[in-house]
Amino acid sequence: MSNLYTLLQTRFPEDGSHAFATLRDGTVISYAGVEEASARYANLLVLLEVQPGDRVAIQAPKSIDMLMLYLGCLRTGAVFLPLNPAYTAGELDYFMRDSQPALFVCDPAQEESIRALANAAGVGRVETLGDAGSGTLAALAGKCEADFATINCDDDNLAAILYTSGTTGRSKGAMLSHGNLASNAFTLRDYWRFNSDDTLLHALPIFHTHGLFVATNVTLASGASMIFHSAFDVEDVLEALPRATAMMGVPTFYIRLLKEPRFTEELVAHMRLFISGSAPLSADIHRAFSERTGHSILERYGMTETNMNTSNPYDGDRIAGTVGLPLPGVSIRIADPETGVVLPQGEIGVIEIAGPNVFQGYWQMPEKTAAEFRGDYFISGDLGLIDARGYVSIVGRAKDLIISGGYNIYPAEVENALDELSQVRESAVIGVPHPDMGEGIIAVVVPAVSGFSDGAALKAALADSLARFKQPRVIAFVEELPKNTMGKVQKTVLREEFATTFEPH
Repeated sequence: MSNLYTLLQTRFPEDGSHAFATLRDGTVISYAGVEEASARYANLLVLLEVQPGDRVAIQAPKSIDMLMLYLGCLRTGAVFLPLNPAYTAGELDYFMRDSQPALFVCDPAQEESIRALANAAGVGRVETLGDAGSGTLAALAGKCEADFATINCDDDNLAAILYTSGTTGRSKGAMLSHGNLASNAFTLRDYWRFNSDDTLLHALPIFHTHGLFVATNVTLASGASMIFHSAFDVEDVLEALPRATAMMGVPTFYIRLLKEPRFTEELVAHMRLFISGSAPLSADIHRAFSERTGHSILERYGMTETNMNTSNPYDGDRIAGTVGLPLPGVSIRIADPETGVVLPQGEIGVIEIAGPNVFQGYWQMPEKTAAEFRGDYFISGDLGLIDARGYVSIVGRAKDLIISGGYNIYPAEVENALDELSQVRESAVIGVPHPDMGEGIIAVVVPAVSGFSDGAALKAALADSLARFKQPRVIAFVEELPKNTMGKVQKTVLREEFATTFEPH
C-alpha cells in the first residue's frame, strides 16, 4: 500500500518550518504549510463528494494552490487531470466528454464559458482558481480542516491522467499510477543527487510532466526547496539564480539566457546542476552554454506516457546530442518499427521502453493501448540508436521521418549539421510532397543574425557534412520557429505552411 503522497511525506524535513516554496512576492510556503494546505484541499474534495478514482480536471494559471490541489487529489485517491491553458473550447469539450470529471476547475476569467461547456458535457461541478489564491475553490478550501488521513492505495491505482498533444489524431489520456510517479521521483532524486540543501528554480508549467512530476515530485522527494515562478521571465530568472542550486528548463530557456550579457560564469558559479528536457537541445547550445558558464547542461529524455527514461550522468560525460543512459530500473531497446525485431547496437530504429515508470495505458482506449505495446515494452514512436557506450541518441519521431527518392532521411541529422553552422541559430527540417522524389527536404532556419538569407551559402557549407540525398532542396528563413509551450517545434505547422513548395506553379 503506497500512496505517492505518503511516500513523499517520509522525506519531508523534520523541521516543518523548512521552506518548500518561495513565491515571486516573497511569500514562503513551509513543509508544515504543504501538509496543512494539501489537507484542506483533500477535505474539500471529500466535501464535494469526489470519490477515489474520480477525475479532477483543472485548466487554470500556474499557482501554488494548484500544486496543493494536486497533492490533495493524491491524498484522497482522486485522479489529477491538468490541462494546458492554451486549449480551445473545442478541445476542452472533447476532454470533458472523454474524462467525465467529477470536478472541473478553471480560471475565474473563463468561468462563464467553461460552465456552458461543462453543462453541455454533463460535468456536474465547476469551481475557479486564480493565479494568487483567488477563486471559489481556494475560498472553500480555506474553510476546511487542516488535517487529513491520507488513504492507502496500491501501486497501480491512478494518480493522474495527462492528455497527449494529439498531433497524429485525437488526444489520448495517459494514465499514470502512484507507483509510476513514485518510482520516477525517487530514481531521479538519487540519480541527480537532490537533497534538502537544494533550491530548485521552478519556472516550468505545471500542466505537463516536466514541471509537475519531475520538478515538483523530485523537490518533495528530497525535502528540498524551490523558487516558484509563474512563468519563465529572463529578468526574474537572472534575479533568482543566485539563490538557487539547480534549474530545470527547456532549451528555449537556455537560448534566452545566453542572449543576456548578464548571464555570466560568476552569476552561476555556485550552481550545482542545470537540466534540460521536453525538446531536443542542440549541440551548439550545449557547447555555448558550457563555454559561457563552465556548466555542462544535463539532458534527459522522457515522455508523457513514461515520465523520465534516460539521463546523461551526474558524474561522467554529458555528451551533447545524446539523452544519456537508461535510468536505473528502466530498460531501453531499439527495434525495427514494422517487425519489432530488436536491432544491433548502433542501428536506428524505434525506441521501446519497459520499467516501473511506464504508464497504465490510454484512458478508455484498450485497443490503442494494446497496439502501443510489444510485450512489456512501450513503443515510443521516437527513432533512435544506442552507441557503444550505451548512450541513447534520438534522431526524430517516426512520423517525422522523410523518405525521399527511396532514401530514409532523419531530420535530426540534418538539423544537427545546420545548427553547427555559425550563420544558424536553430533549424527545423521537414519533408513535403515532391512530384519526383516522393518527399522533398526543406530546412526552415532561424539565422544567427537577423536579415541573413543566403541559402546558397548554407547549402555549400553542408556539402562536406551530408550526403547529397540528405541535403535540403530548399532553405527557408524565418524569425522564429513555431513552438508549443514546452519548446517543441511544431513541425505539423511547418508542413502545412510549406506543403505546396514543390508543386508546379
